[in-house]
Amino acid sequence: MRMAQQIVLTEEERKTLTRWSRGRSTPARLVMRARIALLGADGLRNNEIAPKIGTDRFTVARWRSRFAQARLVGIAKDAPRSGRRATRRERVAAKIIERTTQTIPPNATHWSVRTLAKELGVSESMVHRVWKANGLKPHLTRTFKLSNDPHFVEKLLDVVGLYLNPPEHALVLCVDEKSQIQALDRTQPGLPLKKGRCGTMTHDYKRNGTTLFAALNVAEGKVIGTCMSRHRHQEWIRFLNLIDQQTPAELDLHLIADNYNTHKHPKVQRWLARHPRFHVHFIPTSSSWLNMVERWFREITDKRIRRESFSGVEALIATITDYIDKHNEHPRALVWTAKAEDILAKIRRAKAMLDKISSD
Repeated sequence: MRMAQQIVLTEEERKTLTRWSRGRSTPARLVMRARIALLGADGLRNNEIAPKIGTDRFTVARWRSRFAQARLVGIAKDAPRSGRRATRRERVAAKIIERTTQTIPPNATHWSVRTLAKELGVSESMVHRVWKANGLKPHLTRTFKLSNDPHFVEKLLDVVGLYLNPPEHALVLCVDEKSQIQALDRTQPGLPLKKGRCGTMTHDYKRNGTTLFAALNVAEGKVIGTCMSRHRHQEWIRFLNLIDQQTPAELDLHLIADNYNTHKHPKVQRWLARHPRFHVHFIPTSSSWLNMVERWFREITDKRIRRESFSGVEALIATITDYIDKHNEHPRALVWTAKAEDILAKIRRAKAMLDKISSD
């Protein structure tokens, strides 16, 4: 009777195999192989491991043997497959990639599988395989904008420093206003979600709107919020007064805000001079991603506003107020983890890529 190869794990190997066997993003085949090695190390026979894994004993024997021979590398990588090499794809792959990334078709904004295949005289499946292998998706675009703020580095270091090392005896608040929130009153009731059909809503609506002012407490995740009909400097000062009333008087307040003119109005500056515990830190221009209250604005929009129907502004404000109250019952801080030097390195790479594209 053949005996299964004995497996003795080092502490490091056991840690790695355990991580692979439990990883949610680990490929299923690697999860199975890691579990085989772990169970084999526990002394189980192949015919005992197979039903636990949901496979046959021959598969268990194969991967148990590979681990015994090559250890972690033996199960992490698949053996080379038999069959002829894709020589034709190798010949035209460079041409497909170059044409996709360096040119555009004469009567379109980007290449499609069909148009590029016809242009190069290859099959559509060939183009698709090359695109997939190289992560090319000409039909997708992402918007971006690099800040041209001359004080970008200085402001970035200031704001990220507040996130990573907040001052003692002080609160860090991300503040902003979300203007023109539309209370769309649908002309007909939407159809409910059911099997085979997503929720629906009519395309026509009546507009009602308001402006939401919000201050997100970075340490706790709580929000101070209010709605007003406009967003001039007068409303901004009223909001600052609200923050002053709803925060402990003995704490300094560090406000992270964008460069909207209202926030720098002379009357706002005079108000800040009369309230020395307020310290405003402006993010660089075109860098709204640095203000964490923007994430909270996205959440309230997705969860309570975008798909809702409101009979008027009062109903919209009531919904916003209710969302803030429920959010503050179970707040969750948004933790900033990116270091300033890592952000600057990414921006330098992006600018270098843009300079290269411009020069080409």
